[in-house]
Amino acid sequence: MGKKRFIHEPVEVSWDVPPTASKDPTAPDRFTWRGETFHVREVLSEWRSYARRGRMAGNMRPEHAERASRMGSWGVGEYYFRVRTEGGRVFEVYYTRAPRGSDHPEGSWFVYTELLGEP
Repeated sequence: MGKKRFIHEPVEVSWDVPPTASKDPTAPDRFTWRGETFHVREVLSEWRSYARRGRMAGNMRPEHAERASRMGSWGVGEYYFRVRTEGGRVFEVYYTRAPRGSDHPEGSWFVYTELLGEP
């Protein structure tokens, strides 16, 4: 694997067929970053993290925390996708379930890194 260029900037995403649950998304079919739309040609890998961090790490009973670490809980969890776009660029994009405030309970999408030198 080549080098990674750290980006971590918000993106707008869209699908040809939207996921059935907004808090359990699939890889997007396209994303728009810095005014440019990237069409996803291939999903190379995907993974999830339901780790509770910071002050949220200790605010659950152990029996509930164990289940939440496998399935997530409200506002906790990230969904990562490594994708190859048309033109061959490789990005890692992710969705975080964390709400953006009481007026915006939905999560947010970010382009996390670009992998440089990928075949």
